[in-house]
Amino acid sequence: MQLLVLILKKTELVNELMIELAEAGIHGGTMIDSTGMANVIGDLEDMPMFSLLRSVLNHDGRKECSKTMLFVVKDAEMDKARQTIRNVLGDLSAPNTAVMFALPVTFVEGLGE
Repeated sequence: MQLLVLILKKTELVNELMIELAEAGIHGGTMIDSTGMANVIGDLEDMPMFSLLRSVLNHDGRKECSKTMLFVVKDAEMDKARQTIRNVLGDLSAPNTAVMFALPVTFVEGLGE
């Protein structure tokens, strides 16, 4: 099993993504509201160093929230989950789309399986 982590910047697609994942058999995810580093640094703009960092990290100056989504996925279902996410979001290398990665899960309790 693996922990699939998706940090979604295109939050307007969250409902469509959750529906598509459920239809693909990927269930039991958890979604957390999150904020990127550029937004946090923006709150410290009275300090010159942080103002410079904010301008480098946050290209358009908008404050944005993101959604961090966590799914425990069976190894055999990982490709299906990743492809479903790509089908909804498109090219993840495009700016302000998403970041996706997975970590090995050594044990799971409480999933009811």
